[in-house]
Amino acid sequence: MLSTAIDLMQSGKTPSVSDVAEAAGVSRATAYRYFPSQSALVMAVVDEALGPILNWQSGSEDPSVRIKDLLVTSLPRIVEFEATFKASVKLSLEQWAERRSGHGNREPPFKRGHRVEILQRAIEPLRDVLPEHAFMRLAKALSLTYGLEVLMVLKDLWGLDFEEMQDVAVWAAAAMVKAALDEAKASEA
Repeated sequence: MLSTAIDLMQSGKTPSVSDVAEAAGVSRATAYRYFPSQSALVMAVVDEALGPILNWQSGSEDPSVRIKDLLVTSLPRIVEFEATFKASVKLSLEQWAERRSGHGNREPPFKRGHRVEILQRAIEPLRDVLPEHAFMRLAKALSLTYGLEVLMVLKDLWGLDFEEMQDVAVWAAAAMVKAALDEAKASEA
């Protein structure tokens, strides 16, 4: 069923649990046992699409090297599963609009957010170098250089090819790390 759901999302659809059951040739009851909601289904597909990104580790203690490594490792996978990630964003936006209009269903909302933990892991060597508020601000700022939104802005809006997109994202992330370190040094002086 997960493979079927991935295929459907890679084709640009945001399938319901019933859609996946029908496409996979299993009963709806079986499908709902594994995926009690569309949100649970999409979350499982997104986790599968993220794959090795979820377990990313770096051998370097240099935060700039770590961020570059994360982006160089992640961006090809994000491009490969772009349709899946865009379908998950579509679901998130649809649920937001339904809740805002007061017509939200009882389904639990699809929650995105792996990047919060991943980015903090990437800059972990700075945890003892930066004050907590500066560490968290850097992690939040790096969110602007990481994930599907980078593709949506740099590829879809600006029309950059993969190499240009990756170059801009890596450059921006390195600039943010340098700015955070420069600020920390200036406050010590």
